[in-house]
Amino acid sequence: MNAHTQAFTLQGAAGALQCALDLPPAEAGAPRGIALVGHPHPLYGGTMDNKVAQTLARAFVAAGYAAARMNFRGVGTSAGEHDHGRGETDDMALLAAEMRARYPGLPLALAGFSFGTFVQAQLQQRLIAAGAPAERLALVGSAAGKWAMPPVPANTLLIHGEEDDTIPLAAVLDWARPQDIPVVVIPGTGHFFHGKLQHIKTLVVEAWHR
Repeated sequence: MNAHTQAFTLQGAAGALQCALDLPPAEAGAPRGIALVGHPHPLYGGTMDNKVAQTLARAFVAAGYAAARMNFRGVGTSAGEHDHGRGETDDMALLAAEMRARYPGLPLALAGFSFGTFVQAQLQQRLIAAGAPAERLALVGSAAGKWAMPPVPANTLLIHGEEDDTIPLAAVLDWARPQDIPVVVIPGTGHFFHGKLQHIKTLVVEAWHR
């Protein structure tokens, strides 16, 4: 992602997991929070270096957060095989525990794109049950209609492309409507937000600065 990205490895249930950490510049001081970023579907080319996942990481770094990503099982040098969100949520929980141990007491944000939104929404449910929820979620291209997305907190930032033909906007609205959660729609763009990534970064930075 940049020259200062730190690579590290975690040992998950399926083996080693390839991870990356990006920090705010030294002159900005110590991180004021932690963000975990989940990438799109591993079986369709999704990796932690996906442009939307990287944009989310950059946005949180700009907001003063330490941003951690991981390659899900079977991606890059991460061991194991795709587990349809179950093992991936276990692994993301492991990353959350690692980052909370590195930066105790800091607020946690969960961010994801596409399949990564399914993982992060499931993780938030676990964290709520454990009495240690993330402060807020940023979900881009939410996987509603593709996977059984659980409910998310009312302060979740939902961003979707108007012309998404992978996860139709209508499916996201159908999921968000009963929860009464607004959806920020980026006009004139599809699932991968080609040429519109700056909007994602701006929306996340502004939301977290507030």
